[in-house]
Amino acid sequence: MKAMILAAGFGTRLFPLTIDRTKPAIPFFGKPLVGYVAEYIAKFGFDDVVVNLHHQPESVKKALGDGSAFGTQIHYTYEKPKILGTAGALDNAREHLEGDTFLVINGKIITDIDIDAALDTHKESGALATMVLMRNDAREHFTEVYVEDGRISGFGDFADPELNGKEAPYMFTGIHIFEPRVFEYIPRGVYSDIVPTFYNPAIRKGETIAAHVTDGRWYELSTIRRYLDISLAMLNGNKDRLVLGRNNLIDSSASVEESVIWDDVTIGPNARVYRSVIGDGVKVREGARYENVAVVTGEMLSHCEGIPQKALKGEFDGENYVVRLTN
Repeated sequence: MKAMILAAGFGTRLFPLTIDRTKPAIPFFGKPLVGYVAEYIAKFGFDDVVVNLHHQPESVKKALGDGSAFGTQIHYTYEKPKILGTAGALDNAREHLEGDTFLVINGKIITDIDIDAALDTHKESGALATMVLMRNDAREHFTEVYVEDGRISGFGDFADPELNGKEAPYMFTGIHIFEPRVFEYIPRGVYSDIVPTFYNPAIRKGETIAAHVTDGRWYELSTIRRYLDISLAMLNGNKDRLVLGRNNLIDSSASVEESVIWDDVTIGPNARVYRSVIGDGVKVREGARYENVAVVTGEMLSHCEGIPQKALKGEFDGENYVVRLTN
């Protein structure tokens, strides 16, 4: 079966961790995040996969290769000179997808949602498309999705955290299933998101857009704080609550707790690192204190055109560039 993994985003809210890689290529317990997504869908028989590329495309190609390490065959599409949006991404990949029912999934999630169950909902409903939804119990910053009689009826604003106590709204998981007829709604050469291009017009026309509601585990790693918190939550009893990469040198007198340490990191004597993400090649000097921050080498800043508007503000600390984490 065929699928598309969306991996073209800029990852601005993960900056500076995404200076030299796109968001789906960041490491997560020894694998690129997008590699987990490829493995996950391969378990449900989706072994013919197209991946869209734009920002730092080589980082995704390096992470996935031809897909064989993850049980898939990977094809790549490129979005130039600007990112296309989900509708444009589908248009750009239509020759890979238009022959049969296909899956589209975000490349920045970790989940155990049962895709077979979603496919059953899709087939039984006769839907043109099916969106996989969950209840947004914490009323996090996700768009509300309206459902009536098992069908998507529309989309609202971001969930309002002030309305806790009322029934939790539905949110989209980043997983949808499409019939090839979706391309009747997507013009060639379009630069647009999928909601205004396809979902809203299809709903107005009376097409069946099914809602598959699941209570599976689902994590979306779109900010540094979420990346850190979710990594720590999945450690399952590690006494220091540490995620360690390769080739790290940590002095025995250093205190390193509740942190994610990437590759080739040196942490000097009497340094303290707490609830932080330390990027590749960072040297934490003797006696330094890094708490609730993300740190990359200052040299990394020379590889970017500028600091994205949505990025956390940072400052140089010697040879390192440090941003303080917020929720």
